[in-house]
Amino acid sequence: MDYLYNWWYWFLDLPWIDIGIAFAIFLLIFIFRKIFTAYLFRFVMRFAKKSPTDIFTNMLVAFEKPIRFFIGVLGIYLAILYLPIPREQLGLINTIYRSIIIVCVGWGLFNFVSTSSSLFDKISQKMEDGEDSMLIPFLSKLLRFVIIALTITVVAYEWDYDINGFIAGLGLGGLAFALAAQDTLSNFFGGIIIVTERPFKNGDWIATPTVEGIVEDISFRSTKVRTFEDSLVTVPNRTLAHEAITNWSEMDKRLISFTVGVEYATSRKKLERVVERIEDMLQEHEDIDKELIIVKLNEMGASSYNIFLYFFTKTTAWVEWFDIKQKMNLEVIKILEEEEVNIAFPSRSMYVERYPEDFYAALEENHQKKTTRKETVDE
Repeated sequence: MDYLYNWWYWFLDLPWIDIGIAFAIFLLIFIFRKIFTAYLFRFVMRFAKKSPTDIFTNMLVAFEKPIRFFIGVLGIYLAILYLPIPREQLGLINTIYRSIIIVCVGWGLFNFVSTSSSLFDKISQKMEDGEDSMLIPFLSKLLRFVIIALTITVVAYEWDYDINGFIAGLGLGGLAFALAAQDTLSNFFGGIIIVTERPFKNGDWIATPTVEGIVEDISFRSTKVRTFEDSLVTVPNRTLAHEAITNWSEMDKRLISFTVGVEYATSRKKLERVVERIEDMLQEHEDIDKELIIVKLNEMGASSYNIFLYFFTKTTAWVEWFDIKQKMNLEVIKILEEEEVNIAFPSRSMYVERYPEDFYAALEENHQKKTTRKETVDE
């Protein structure tokens, strides 16, 4: 009973008026937060959108959630300050409050340096690759990393952590870190080389000794390439930086080249006619680039006259290129049929110039032996 009696008097002795006022302060700020979110922020955004640049608008959007969170924390902080708490016990509360402010600022800056921010609009407009440039997401990730590191450092300083000792420790451990992270650092600098030299951009079709496919993303450590088998290959930047990279997406036109072998029985006039008709057909076709077309009797091969075809399609799309290639093959076959020229196949001819009688006698003897052996097996 004494315990309940003491507890009741302690409860009655609480500064209820101060607690009520503190609660009213918190409630007032909480209501202001709702008004700010619903009306005031929209009002400011409406005027911000009329500005010639989108930086201010993007800044407001980036800091919207941090500001809303900070207003709620501010209400709690002011309510706590009004309570009759001894001043010497407010040190921890002030430290937490300042740390939250730092985190909110870092949070807003982290949102502001996203790839969709207008901060990079002018940079992307001045670059040849535009919005597809690999530099923009790379810079965004780098700036975000720096912002996180600075935020953690400043918060640690607020909690009386020895930043100078931390930096000195980094200097002393820098060599050990570099030795332990050689691959990571080489991949990082390889990524910087790729981003600055810009041998490709997002969506490009590239081919290297390691991988071939469509570029999807580049990070600090690696580049992601979607192969034509629809698998995702992650290639270390160090590897790409030291390899020859063929960017097939930079083609203005696409090559078709093959050889048609015709029989040696084909006459010279028919060969000339076939070559002339194939070249005329390519010159007249609307899907073929007219800058360079080569149709020539290239060589006399082991079993055929070889007609060499070398030309380009206007399209570089893979499926369309295949369709045109099929059409050209069918047109060539049609011309050969109309000119009654046969396509050759690998063959060998044997010529007997000396002692033909002995050769034919040996063939006849061999045939008779095979016939006798077959009759014996049948019996």
